[in-house]
Amino acid sequence: MDPSNVQQILNWPQPRNIKSLQSFLGFASFYHCFIKNYSKEIPSLTSLLKKDSPFIFNEEALSQFQILKEPFNTAPILAHYNPSLPTIVETISSDYALGAVLSQLKNLGKHPFEFYIHKLLPAELNYEIYDKELLGIVWALKHWRAFFLSLSNPFEVLTDHYSLQYFISSKVLTCRQAHWAEFLSEFHFTITYCPGRLATLPDALSRQENMYPERGVDFISKNSHNFHQVIKQDGIQESRFFSIKVEIFSDLVDKIQKEVWKDNDYKEILKQLARGESVPDYSLEPQAKLLLFKDRVVITCNREIQLNILQTRHESPLTGHPGQ
Repeated sequence: MDPSNVQQILNWPQPRNIKSLQSFLGFASFYHCFIKNYSKEIPSLTSLLKKDSPFIFNEEALSQFQILKEPFNTAPILAHYNPSLPTIVETISSDYALGAVLSQLKNLGKHPFEFYIHKLLPAELNYEIYDKELLGIVWALKHWRAFFLSLSNPFEVLTDHYSLQYFISSKVLTCRQAHWAEFLSEFHFTITYCPGRLATLPDALSRQENMYPERGVDFISKNSHNFHQVIKQDGIQESRFFSIKVEIFSDLVDKIQKEVWKDNDYKEILKQLARGESVPDYSLEPQAKLLLFKDRVVITCNREIQLNILQTRHESPLTGHPGQ
């Protein structure tokens, strides 16, 4: 078996918080019936998920994390590719990466043959969610093209974006979609909708922390619904700021406050509000003391903070996954 087939799993980055650990354990638990002594291999990991337990990824947890990845490199989880067996491709897109799993159906269930992750290119970050999900299918089929062309029977593509089921028969396509449709016409497959909550495997792959865009990348999409640019008034012209309505964690709140106080224009507004003076359209959030513009949190043009907010939005259970 080619080791590169499972390299994405063996190279899975060490979890840095509860959310990233939950993502990995959710992925691994899907195959728990194939992993010997699965429940005995993870006590140090599951203990980190307790509500009031500090997240300290010690040597014991790291050892169990590495041990838990090893079975994905061997039977019975990993199967040899057989072109005569039913073949399934699962794909999903996050804001910054695409995840895909190539599996085949055998007597004991669905066996993975290969895992694939594609970190979105700068131009791809700006795609609408429909095109991002479609791009996930395109990249997966490009990556495994040799396998699919050897099949005598149609294979199945699972996606969490409902309307993609009708892409093949669609008569109205953009230039980009028409180009992709021409490529996809090489293959004999069907697209089936799979709710996001059931797409555990590719979703976990697409959420790996090493897939986040580098600092400085223009990750604020021109078409994105994550941020809304607000035009500054009352003589404040030089910088931009963004408003957002998401759950914001305490460490991020501190960063937002510090950056806003560094802005000379906002500093004056904050001082006026602190003195109890009225400033049109501006107010202070009563608990966190964040600066609000028309009841929306003011965010400066700090790329690191903007990226942190997008990550928070993507990973928060309150937001769900687009297409779910």
